[in-house]
Amino acid sequence: MTKWEYATVPLLVHATKQILDNWGQDGWELVQVVPGPNPEQLVAYLKRPTQ
Repeated sequence: MTKWEYATVPLLVHATKQILDNWGQDGWELVQVVPGPNPEQLVAYLKRPTQ
């Protein structure tokens, strides 16, 4: 059975792709993006298999 670790990451609207690309290079997979505490921020939920 695959075991997962999770991360919650704040995203700035003007740098979303760069932030997600950086996490993706470390093996993280995007699960969901939801609105953040203000209109210029989003929150990303990511997962990756544990080693």
